[in-house]
Amino acid sequence: MRSTLRAVLALATAAALASGCGPAGDDWSQPRPAPTAMGSVGPGFVDPGSSPTPEGTITPAPGSWNGVHPGSGYRVVLLTAGTDDPTRALVKAVQDWAAAERVDLRTVTAPANDLVSGITEAIDLHPDLIVSAGNTLVDPLAVVTASHLSQQFLVVGAELAEPTANVTAADWSGASYRGEGLGMSSTYDAASFTPQRCEAAIRAGAAAVLTGWTGIVLWLDKV
Repeated sequence: MRSTLRAVLALATAAALASGCGPAGDDWSQPRPAPTAMGSVGPGFVDPGSSPTPEGTITPAPGSWNGVHPGSGYRVVLLTAGTDDPTRALVKAVQDWAAAERVDLRTVTAPANDLVSGITEAIDLHPDLIVSAGNTLVDPLAVVTASHLSQQFLVVGAELAEPTANVTAADWSGASYRGEGLGMSSTYDAASFTPQRCEAAIRAGAAAVLTGWTGIVLWLDKV
């Protein structure tokens, strides 16, 4: 009986490790090389004659980001707050992108009464990238991100009013929430958070971060 039990446990452990669900697959504490991008952005992503300025806005050509993919083992934390339809659409887009690109994804849902603690939890995981989805996170991010310049952030479906070089945003007219008491944009439209637009936000934003175009806003009205 004992030998049979040991054999069953051994098989279960081996299966867990092989599927990446065991302790070795979940451990982000081990040192590793810096993440790399596979591929490069296409024509029209940025204007070759005029590099975007810090906090500047670019309007990449639709699909110009499709040639960029994260390297193996890219670690991403999806930081989210809120259950409104736009936030849910963004969350699904990030999850779908992570699955398609085989990204090592973890999710942190920030509590409504302490959003900063959620951001801190995400930072403490030391991912390659933190992707933020949910308008209520914008103001807390504006406070926290400037103190963690070595951590890259991507805000999808919103933007920070004055981002530091480690904060990139993918936004459009129907989203364009900036926080800091500015209120909701007059062009805000929850219906604009379509699967296509949300997918473009995560893919274009991740491509920008992976290729070093950070601290800017990607304006996606042309999608």
